[in-house]
Amino acid sequence: MEKGFWKGTALQLLIAAFAAALFSLFALSVAAIFVKIFLPPETVVTAVNWCIKCVAAFLASCIFIKGERALFKGVGAGVLYAVLALILFSFIGGWHFDAFFLLELVVCGILGGAGALLGAKLRKA
Repeated sequence: MEKGFWKGTALQLLIAAFAAALFSLFALSVAAIFVKIFLPPETVVTAVNWCIKCVAAFLASCIFIKGERALFKGVGAGVLYAVLALILFSFIGGWHFDAFFLLELVVCGILGGAGALLGAKLRKA
């Protein structure tokens, strides 16, 4: 590991987490328009919310995580994004910390790691 590894890693994690948060804010804003128009059941809204968060964690890690130890960086970015999303969305809709958040941490971490691995493999090819 070179001298600036930790600084570069922290910067990559922050950029990936904030990019995922911006993507999910935009996508959920668009989804809110459809919710207002079609009035789907609460389970559909929850499923769409989870899908958007999963895609955001995967894509942001795939795009913004580079270099060595991509898996660990991606897992960190996914977990950091899940915490950041909880904080951001608590400002919008109130504090909703429950057992599903722990599952969301795990899922976003796994998808962040998978996205970072895919991004690293695609950059080598």
